[in-house]
Amino acid sequence: MSTQDAQSTPSKQGAPSEPSKQSTAITNIGLLVTNEAERPELENAALVIENGKVAWLGDSSKAPVADERIDAEGRCVIPGFVDSHSHLVFAGDRSDEFEARMTGQKYEAGGIRRTVRLTREASDAELEANTAKLVAEMRAQGTTTVEIKSGYGLTVADEERALRIAGKFTAETTYLGAHVVPTEFADDPAGYVDLVTGEMLEACAPHAKWIDVFCDRGAFDEDQARAILNAGKAKGLGLRMHGAQLGPSGAVRLAVELGAASVDHCTFLTDADVDALAASDTVATQLPGVEFSTRQPYPDARRLIEAGARVAIACDCNPGSSFTSSMPFCMAVAVRDMRMSPAEALWSATAGGAAALRRTDIGGLAVGQRADLVILDAPSYVHLAYRPGVPLIHRVLAAD
Repeated sequence: MSTQDAQSTPSKQGAPSEPSKQSTAITNIGLLVTNEAERPELENAALVIENGKVAWLGDSSKAPVADERIDAEGRCVIPGFVDSHSHLVFAGDRSDEFEARMTGQKYEAGGIRRTVRLTREASDAELEANTAKLVAEMRAQGTTTVEIKSGYGLTVADEERALRIAGKFTAETTYLGAHVVPTEFADDPAGYVDLVTGEMLEACAPHAKWIDVFCDRGAFDEDQARAILNAGKAKGLGLRMHGAQLGPSGAVRLAVELGAASVDHCTFLTDADVDALAASDTVATQLPGVEFSTRQPYPDARRLIEAGARVAIACDCNPGSSFTSSMPFCMAVAVRDMRMSPAEALWSATAGGAAALRRTDIGGLAVGQRADLVILDAPSYVHLAYRPGVPLIHRVLAAD
């Protein structure tokens, strides 16, 4: 087991590289969130970690003896956040676009091409350093698992190097050659789809776990998205999709039809979209930072939850539409503007993110799961929304 201070640099799995101890007991936990169906929350609790996994949990007075003891002093302990959607391998700054949007300019997908140009010009070392900085920001705010996409290279070489860099920080790497059509293919989008599903896929698949496509106005249509996802599936990659961000379309139902693990954004949903998600195991990933940063309408998470769909929350950290690395901030926005309860927002930021990555070893603190957890400087997780913007992460622990 290892712990990390906010300034530490995480390893590939997001875990700091300190010497492991055989067992650690965290006692005197005021409120422990497990995300277990039978006992999702425990008061006056303790938790024992052995070899990076939860080995025991229960009443603090009955905690077994361990090699190391951490006194939580009545604080709340929650699972580490699982951020299932991010774009961290990039160069440059687009704060001027944010400023323009705040004064009335509409958000369009085309700004991605600006980041593509700057990312292509950057060195490997510059991209890796920026990615490391952002992953460390996330860890300091309680994120213990992060998914990282490519998508700001859009050439064979640049997409492959983005995934190689991402792979130094996480096993959850996603090939997003189909982010937008780059400038050099503006007159031949079909030719770019051929590249994405051909030579680029061949180069990137060995470095990726997932394939993604931005299926929306200004990016790729449903026929193109189907071809791209099916090509990735044939290479053994799991499926993800950006859909229904800029307007309603058939993207969400396509994601469900193809068995995608998640469809992300889900801002503009039809009744048919909601019904399809509710009847499937495709997770609807909500990205509140996008609506905050673009002044688009917020998704109606309540509608999805009441229909029976599984919902995740992620940051979508990127330089254009959502430059936040803070899951607590995204949770607070989801509670305030997307009609989620604090408990629902926490579940979506932990277990929901794990479901979006089709992982059962993270997102909760049941016996046998990875011991990725956060000790809050608060008596309850409700404070994450109740006290927005306040640094409430007391300590982060993650399994090696």
